[in-house]
Order: sequence, then structure tokens, then C-alpha cells
Amino acid sequence: MTLVVVERKFPEPAMFDEIQAIEDAGAWCLDLHQVRFLRTYFSSDRQRMICLYEAPDAEAVRRSQRRIGLPFERVWAATDHEAQAHTRDPRRD
Repeated sequence: MTLVVVERKFPEPAMFDEIQAIEDAGAWCLDLHQVRFLRTYFSSDRQRMICLYEAPDAEAVRRSQRRIGLPFERVWAATDHEAQAHTRDPRRD
């Protein structure tokens, strides 16, 4: 499966509950396209939103978002890189 990022932009501040209601009503479509919601990030002004999904590819997410009526600016496949903890070298202190 692929990590997929969806970027959304709203002319007015969006309410998470409204977006979630659309997604909940379209859960059958996400299942149909093998798309699984992972996480959402909202900008402080609530006019931008980043959603993370797991899916076979970005096109599966695009199709499901269009079909259930969720607006988006861009959809793209991503790679997750976790930050490595840096250990201190006592010789450099």
C-alpha cells in the first residue's frame, strides 16, 4: 500500500465535523477503492487541510474523493521518513 497525501483549500474556515460527515457518508466508496484514512492536519486559520491515506495508489484516492464530493487541490504519493534521534558524542562535548 502507498501513503497518499491530499491537500485541500477552503475559501472560508472549514469545520472538521462537516468534512468528517462527508467522509463518513462516503466510507463505502473508500472501502470500494481500498482507501484507508489515517490522519488530518488543519492550518491554524482552518482554510487549508492535509489528509493522509493509505491506498493502492494516488489515483484510487482521487477517484474516491471525487465520487464522494470532497474538494481537493492536489493528491500525491508520499514516503514516510521518521526522524532519527541524534545521540550526543561525548568526545565532542
